[in-house]
Amino acid sequence: MTSPTSKTGLLIVDDDPLITDTLGYFLGRDYAVTAASTRAEAVGLLRDGKHAPALALIDLGLPPTPHRPNEGFSLIADILAHAPETRIIVLSGQSDELNARHARALGATEFVVKPADPEYLRKLIGRVLSFRDISTEVDTGLIGESAPLQKLRAQLSQFAPSPFPVLIEGESGSGKELAAAALHRLSGRAAKPYLALNCAAISPSLVEATLFGHSKGAFTGASGPRAGYFQDASDGTLFLDEIGELPLELQPKLLRVLENGEFQRIGETSARRSSARIVAATNRDLKKDVREGRFRADLYHRLSVFTIAIPALRELGDDCLRLLEHFQAIYAAQANLAPFRLSATAAERLLAYEFPGNVRELRNIAIRLTTKFAGKQVNADDLEAELDLGNTLPEGAVLAAPTSASRAQLVAIALADLQSRRDFNLDATLQLWEASYIEAARQIAHDNMSQAARLLGINRTTLYNRIDTLERARSAPPRSERPD
Repeated sequence: MTSPTSKTGLLIVDDDPLITDTLGYFLGRDYAVTAASTRAEAVGLLRDGKHAPALALIDLGLPPTPHRPNEGFSLIADILAHAPETRIIVLSGQSDELNARHARALGATEFVVKPADPEYLRKLIGRVLSFRDISTEVDTGLIGESAPLQKLRAQLSQFAPSPFPVLIEGESGSGKELAAAALHRLSGRAAKPYLALNCAAISPSLVEATLFGHSKGAFTGASGPRAGYFQDASDGTLFLDEIGELPLELQPKLLRVLENGEFQRIGETSARRSSARIVAATNRDLKKDVREGRFRADLYHRLSVFTIAIPALRELGDDCLRLLEHFQAIYAAQANLAPFRLSATAAERLLAYEFPGNVRELRNIAIRLTTKFAGKQVNADDLEAELDLGNTLPEGAVLAAPTSASRAQLVAIALADLQSRRDFNLDATLQLWEASYIEAARQIAHDNMSQAARLLGINRTTLYNRIDTLERARSAPPRSERPD
């Protein structure tokens, strides 16, 4: 997403061509602008582009639900999965504060209500981009003295010298890539290449060529031979992020490299060798994926010779305050602003927050507070405005198996229903209840399907399958199974 003039890349995603054309014209003087009208088109650009955009301006109300923020929320997660360093500014025709908070929790840096003045946007973009990413400069995810971080440091030191694979598990935004880089830096391979590939950020049809390389003419567009990541990593470290997204048909080829170091370029019959150390990461439950046939058991066991669990930010206690101080000191220095100060009540509120977006969310909070409260004290109300208060279930509002008391109430409802209706249909009733629970979970999770699936106690694939089944059932002609 760069241009011959080497302008900074900017992605605009909005289904209104007037907005994309106007902003593209105005911002195109300073940035290399690329536009998309749907989430799918934007993801395609991220996968096909040679470079990720520095910043994305995205609308929340994208098709097919232009009046709901579902697609926009999902696109935030897509962008950060494909290009973690891309900054995101949300444009929305809805000034709903809950949407703004949730967008920021998912990883957006700023939220702007439409119509937005182009000159204001230009200044805002410049300010957001002025805060350089520091994840590659400092071990930001390893700052703190809590017991989970001390355990993490000990594991990194213990596993780093080994040549065996390491599987890093943890939630999105928790800093898995920092742990992978630390394993390389602490190993005897530190002077060797360190390559990272996000398996979710590349089209499935290109994964094999990217990993293993190809010969000239191996497929349409292969105008010359090309080395893959395994060859380029040589005897260094290859970090495979989001390993759970690796297509099932390619998993045996990765297993072969792990077993004997051998691989083949596409279009070649001779074997090549790689001695790269493999570090993989995932935010999925791979054991569950193995049980359900979406991930090979033998590959999982090869990858998880050593396993490291990255703690979520909410598990680190006072370390979140230390990390916030670290972020704000660096960002205040970058912007030549005086640091802000947290009041005691604001610090208590921060410690009680769940941080659904983990370290990435805290970093963006530090950026916003640095901009808004330079040299000032941040009180609890000021901080509250930056937090996503609608992301978690209210206390006691859990989806669980019914107790004996609630089961009796359900039986009473069923008795009344059966006795009062001649056209009762069990399948239709169960589908109605299932659809209602799915819709409730999607609303609670702001249409983040992974979170909705967790609320329902099923995996994401099963959730998609059930939604498809319900949609087919709704579109099918009605039929009665009642005997004549």
